Amino acid sequence: MLHPSLLAKKPAPCRTIHLVTEETLPLVLKKLTAAGRGYVTASGFAPKPGRIALVPDTKGAIADVLFGIEAGDAPDPFACGRLPAALPAGAYAFAESPPQAELATLAFAMAAYRFAKYKAGEAPKAQLVVPTGVDADRVSRLALAVAQGRDLINTPANDLGPDALAREATLIAERYGAVVKEIAGKKLLKKDFPLIHAVGRAATEEPRLVWFTWGDPAHAKVTLVGKGVCFDTGGLDIKPSSAMLLMKKDMGGAATALAAAEMIMGQNLPVFLTVYLPIVENAVAGDSFRPGDILPSRKGLSVEIGNTDAEGRLILADALARADEDAPDLLIDFATLTGAARVALGQDLPPFYTDDEALAAEIAAAGDAVGDPVWRLPLWKPYNAMIDSKIADINNAGSGAGMAGSITAALFLKRFVSNAKAYAHFDIYGWTMTARNGLPEGGNPQAARLVHALIEKRYG
Repeated sequence: MLHPSLLAKKPAPCRTIHLVTEETLPLVLKKLTAAGRGYVTASGFAPKPGRIALVPDTKGAIADVLFGIEAGDAPDPFACGRLPAALPAGAYAFAESPPQAELATLAFAMAAYRFAKYKAGEAPKAQLVVPTGVDADRVSRLALAVAQGRDLINTPANDLGPDALAREATLIAERYGAVVKEIAGKKLLKKDFPLIHAVGRAATEEPRLVWFTWGDPAHAKVTLVGKGVCFDTGGLDIKPSSAMLLMKKDMGGAATALAAAEMIMGQNLPVFLTVYLPIVENAVAGDSFRPGDILPSRKGLSVEIGNTDAEGRLILADALARADEDAPDLLIDFATLTGAARVALGQDLPPFYTDDEALAAEIAAAGDAVGDPVWRLPLWKPYNAMIDSKIADINNAGSGAGMAGSITAALFLKRFVSNAKAYAHFDIYGWTMTARNGLPEGGNPQAARLVHALIEKRYG
């Protein structure tokens, strides 16, 4: 399926987009008509990055578009994400294939996204002819998977609680012929997922673990785990109201895992894929789990509850323990886990954690290659002392007066992984505060494209 903002063939009429710098502007002007050159000169257009000039023909219709880009050998391909919102409806084609043409095309398609479920509004109607040499189907699949992840994150908890998120996950999985299973409610206790049950038991909709498998079991085993907290009040350690405003996005890890899975399955990569989604709402009720409780886990470790607002790592712990039992070749989890990660690196740069040096290098290279940036933080072993407990095996919040919160959360999760041949944890934000190149404001399944690129490079 071709993305609606893309065209496979050049129609008539079709406007031409010229990517220009101060150095190349004189050459581009020579390609325009005399009237076009006159218009650009009279308008005072300066080819600064992001500037646009809509150049008319003799009848007043747009004939050419001049778009300022960075000078140098490697201009940001995602700058083309500014185009859809700036261009009138119609067909457009690049005069020459841009550097990193696939990413430039993808940026255009991703920037055309709008979340219009609750408020009428039209997405940009400009359409881009896919440049020669770019796989239109591949770009479309990536952009549509990102859009699916954005839709899930943007949908509020009254319409995307645990029941609805489980249904959406099932629909996505079955679209590609995956085999889906689910354990919900008190059956979680019978099947030994006590932490998932404890976190979600106070909510009206039951907690559950949804998982699916896809591909040939003879291929490399790749497992994704995504935190699916559909809304997080903080539990009895309740958040202030201002901190709850974006808590619909606390299932962003699950949405990211699903987006990455769609990319993998859609491209039919030669892996045996398993996806685990622990799905809950962290609500307040008479049977909420409490600070000071000591809970069992699937791994066999006892967990002292230092803070009920550190619930994401609890449900991930049980899911990771189950995933780890299969000794996958590659195990990755995504979670909107800590505010500390945002304090350290901001909204745009999620930290990742792994003690596998080769995998760390592959992750960094994949992020750079596809414009999905991340930054490695250390699994600093001395900080394990901060999550020690005097009366249990581990504390979910620990000491430290709020310091190194993202690192201690990653160290907590690492305790539940011992058999996987390679493991990485991504502490994502899952949200774009202010729209920018290729990234509309709202939900953002960070690191999904990176992980797809990583798996494609490793196994494809």
